[in-house]
Parts: sequence; C-alpha cells; structure tokens
Amino acid sequence: MRLAILSDIHGNIEAFKEVLRDVTAQNVQGCYFLGDAISYGPEPDRVLRLLQRLNIPCVLGNHELALIHSYARNYFNFTTRHHFAQAEKLISLKSKKFISTWPAWRKEQGMILVHGCPPDSATRYLFELDQEQLFRVFSAMDFPVAFVGHTHELEIIEQFDHGIMHKKLTQGIHLVQGDKALINVGSVGQPRDGDNRAKYIIWEPEKKSIEVCFVDYDILKSAAGILNRGFSKIYAQRLW
Repeated sequence: MRLAILSDIHGNIEAFKEVLRDVTAQNVQGCYFLGDAISYGPEPDRVLRLLQRLNIPCVLGNHELALIHSYARNYFNFTTRHHFAQAEKLISLKSKKFISTWPAWRKEQGMILVHGCPPDSATRYLFELDQEQLFRVFSAMDFPVAFVGHTHELEIIEQFDHGIMHKKLTQGIHLVQGDKALINVGSVGQPRDGDNRAKYIIWEPEKKSIEVCFVDYDILKSAAGILNRGFSKIYAQRLW
C-alpha cells in the first residue's frame, strides 16, 4: 500500500495542483492532509474546495483551529493576526463549515495523523520537546508511526532501545528503522527548508518506507497572487 501524506498548503493553489498531479502519477491508494490549508497564500478557498471535492481526509492545523476558535489566534504574533483577519475574508461559509468537520487527529491505516504533535495538538512544535518529553510522546503512541507538519521542515525522529535520534529528510527513499517514529512531511505551499519546491511524502507501511517527493510549481504566479491580495510581501518572499 502506498499512501500520500501532505501538509501546510497555506492557500498556495499552484503548488497544491502540481502536487496532486504528481500524486496521481504515483499510484497511491490513499491521500491524507495534515492541516493548514489556509493563510499566507492567495487562494485559501480554492484549496479548501479542492480538498473537499477530492474527499481527502484532513486534520485541523493551527490556522484552521484559529478560524473555528478565536482563542487560538493568541498563538499568532501581531503580524500573523493582522494577516489572518485578511485571509479569513476570503473563505466562504461553505468552506468554514467544511473545516468545522475536521478532527484534531486521526488514526488511519496503522498511523497517527496530527498537525503539530501527538496525540492531538495542532499548535505544539516538535522542536519544543526535550528528550524526556519525546519519550513520553512515544510511550503514549499506540501506533508505531505518527505523521505531522507545522514546522514546514522535513524530519524524522526515531525511538530506539538506546535512545532517540533526529534526522533531516532529503529527497528520495528512507527506511524507518526505529521502534517508533515521528515523521514531519514538510510543506506543500510554503517550504522553509532551503528548497523552494513543494514537498510531500509517500508512506509504504509494509516496507516501513518513506519516499520524500519534491515538486516544481509556478512560484512567480503564487507570489504575484499574494501581492495582488494586498498581503504582506514577506509571504511572497518566503516562497523563494
């Protein structure tokens, strides 16, 4: 079985369409989305409509959580709160109702799916956890693998008998060797790992294999869309 796992599209419809085109060519049996479909990019509603039309199972990102519960906007800095008010106006009532159906986490096909940190946090970053906290997360996991997003950076954290190991993920195939693993799938719409291509992964549970996929898309068109919306130019600059 081959399962595509995506995260952090952030309104970047150009990146999302190219990733979907790539996923279609990969002969996958399922596709899942780990949250943050909205904010920063120019087309949040188009992204949401496409997720809904394709019936892709989703979990709440911190930006969707902030859309549903205003208290969650306190996690944002001042600049992001101002932008979020702009982006919210672009999201239709139908799409807001769609987001309201997303759970904080899912357990599917022997894996845990959550935006930030297992078991159910959309806001907590993995890099905030020290070794002891990571051990507690692993101990509480009833499945051997959990997939997350949120940081926009590809990474695998594995638990072994002798301890915990962190490793950045690069393009290509990687094998999960630890007893349990936390896998960050990177970002479709706003990578922050030094490579501006869209990222997603394909998981093959029988082989314990992760294939990290990099996809080119029209960055110039996405950046122009951000500026045309009147969003801060920093969100366009980040794409490069």
